[in-house]
Amino acid sequence: MYQEDSPLIFSGNSNVELVRAITSYLRTQPAKAAVAKFSDGETTVEIGENVRGKNCFVVQSTCHPANHHIMELLIIMDALRRSSAGQIIAIIPYYGYGRQDRKVAPRTPITSKLVADMLTAAGADRAVSIDLHAGQIQGFFNIPFDHLYAAPVLLDDMTKRFERPPVVISPDAGGTERARAYSKRLKSTLAIVDKRRDAPNVSKVMHLIGDVEGQDALLIDDMVDTAGTLTQGARVIADAGAKKVVAYAVHPVLSGPAIERIEDSALDELVVTDTIPLHDNARACNKIRTLSVAPLLGEAIRRIHMQDSVSALFV
Repeated sequence: MYQEDSPLIFSGNSNVELVRAITSYLRTQPAKAAVAKFSDGETTVEIGENVRGKNCFVVQSTCHPANHHIMELLIIMDALRRSSAGQIIAIIPYYGYGRQDRKVAPRTPITSKLVADMLTAAGADRAVSIDLHAGQIQGFFNIPFDHLYAAPVLLDDMTKRFERPPVVISPDAGGTERARAYSKRLKSTLAIVDKRRDAPNVSKVMHLIGDVEGQDALLIDDMVDTAGTLTQGARVIADAGAKKVVAYAVHPVLSGPAIERIEDSALDELVVTDTIPLHDNARACNKIRTLSVAPLLGEAIRRIHMQDSVSALFV
């Protein structure tokens, strides 16, 4: 049973385990909603709660299959809006299409903006996501947007994982600011892998900027997709004399040959979060370990519901 002041937390089918963990943290139950498919593949939704005037949170990562999960999210929000929900908050742990945030060639779309427009049109009054691929995506929304960071979860694990501060390494120049932030918190040194990308999902590592010889190395990134960048970087770092190479990535996309590459790589361990559920091959990989962002999202939901500060989570 729900208490009168409890938030209603709805779930799509992309990450049901995470929703259960979030509701467990908040000591409530997932709100009732039937999210299914017709035989032709169309999504159908039926809300099983009285949502009139209530805060409704819809948790859905727009991971593989991205288009299907985006449509589920849109349809759930449309159903809530037509049921007179008070406020609809889209909780998107992993924001799919986040890498298409600008025109990289003539006559190409900015799909991150398109997705933002669709979410708003479907009825979202507010959106929440974790570690966007590009921070400027927040500006694509004309509604309040809370950009959360998995850093507190990762840093807590890092301090237990290493006896001495490791060298924090960015796998490319674009991630230097992120790596610097972790390096500052860990009071450690910083290094950068110089990488050239010739085509999407195809990367070539050039060399390492910084010293790792005889030290533990910590690669940090926002996501791991095909794992080409990560595993090539790990090889360069190991060849440079690092004692141990551990990688942390927030979003485990893990598509294509990712698992095979990780298993055959110089990585000692890859630590990810549950913003995206691991598929069976990833679960079977003994180099991959998962941390949960459920307490982080649960606390953000509680603060939004109670109209408290969300940014205070990261002070």
